[in-house]
Amino acid sequence: MAHHRFEPPIDKAAARSLRVGDTVTLEGTLYGIRDATQIAMFDRGRPTRFDLRGHAVIHTAPNVRKVPVSPAAPVGYEPVCVGTTTSARMERFTLPLMRDHGVRLIIGKGGLGADSQRAFAELGGAYLAIIGGAAALETTWIEAIEDVDLDELNPESLWRFRVKGFGPLLVAMDAVGGSLYDGVRRTAASRRAAALAALGVRG
Repeated sequence: MAHHRFEPPIDKAAARSLRVGDTVTLEGTLYGIRDATQIAMFDRGRPTRFDLRGHAVIHTAPNVRKVPVSPAAPVGYEPVCVGTTTSARMERFTLPLMRDHGVRLIIGKGGLGADSQRAFAELGGAYLAIIGGAAALETTWIEAIEDVDLDELNPESLWRFRVKGFGPLLVAMDAVGGSLYDGVRRTAASRRAAALAALGVRG
């Protein structure tokens, strides 16, 4: 297991070098995206002016505060609480995010499914897990909200954060078929079968 420190954008080779169990810390740019953002982009054909190629996105709808524009708040927003939402609802967007926009890394909680696993293998990407309930800690890793697009969807806008020491994040799905979640499911199924057998119950 290795630790990687990335300052996106990263290339396909860097994404493919990750393995389940590795950790990643991000520096520089990170994009925040959520359900409504991606519905607008992929179901309703809304373009974004952001270039996401080689970047990481995090599944979030942050709590932000409007403030006067300043060097610390260049678009008049400051982060209040930037938590991570469950990724499973956004499973169908992994492929178009990677194929059409060049996204390399997706950050969320709870994991993604088989379609995302295939997209990571085909296009070169990974899923980075962050523990639920860590929003207060995550927020300390965000230095500023540098820009925002599709802001009529607020808080499910497309956010561009400037981050410092964002991590370590756990590589939970990689580009060679590794999945932390598959391992958990197999272990759970095995333990369930053993428990039922001990009780004399047929599964």
